[in-house]
Amino acid sequence: MIFETHGHYDDEQFDEDRERLIAEFLEKDIDKVMNVGADMQSSRNSVELAGKYPHFYAAVGVHPSEVGDLTEDDMQALKQMTLENPKVKAIGEIGLDYHFDDDPPRDVQKKWFIRQLELAQELGMPIIIHSRDAASDTMEILKDMDGGRNGGVIHCYSYSREQAREYIKMGFHIGVGGVVTFKNSRRLQEVVEDIPLEKIVLETDSPYMAPVPFRGTRNSALNIPYIAEKIAEIKGVPVQKVYDQTYANALKMYKM
Repeated sequence: MIFETHGHYDDEQFDEDRERLIAEFLEKDIDKVMNVGADMQSSRNSVELAGKYPHFYAAVGVHPSEVGDLTEDDMQALKQMTLENPKVKAIGEIGLDYHFDDDPPRDVQKKWFIRQLELAQELGMPIIIHSRDAASDTMEILKDMDGGRNGGVIHCYSYSREQAREYIKMGFHIGVGGVVTFKNSRRLQEVVEDIPLEKIVLETDSPYMAPVPFRGTRNSALNIPYIAEKIAEIKGVPVQKVYDQTYANALKMYKM
């Protein structure tokens, strides 16, 4: 069985064939799917998908690139979504993204990252962390706030082996997706080789980040076998062990 721990199946790229695709997941042993919020509307969409499909679950939260117009009322809305819907299993994706410098401004990103961390801790929820080109500030904030106390994942991991070890010590899992199959992904492959399989979860970030040989096309959980096979190759274990262990890891991480 496969647990897709991070996708955005409410995205408009799935509008034409969403029903068919989601039905196909079960046929291909994709037993559980976490649909992840990136703004207020997609958080609501995630809750709706989780209500409609038995094998879907939801995470609610606002991506750092979308926090410019956030309000405290939005925090209360995220709280209510979580309290009212038992299939909401995490707060995310939240974090920092400095790739497009000062858009939104870094102080605004930090403010709402911290505020959403506080909300997750108030609710006792694991967190889904997005961090791009913001290694130092992400680590500092998570350490200062004991961010790993309720577990969670560093999604689409892109930093060093040393930082991966630190995150694992803090209580986090490492999210590995299609990037691990790219020719220029030696750093991520070294991380996968270095850390315990017990701390890896499978994800796609669909519709983005499709693995080789589908790089550049719309991604979905149907491509997870390419990710699992690469992890198995790197770690020198049977691919079934990757499926079994990462499924157990995801259940533990999301407290299911």
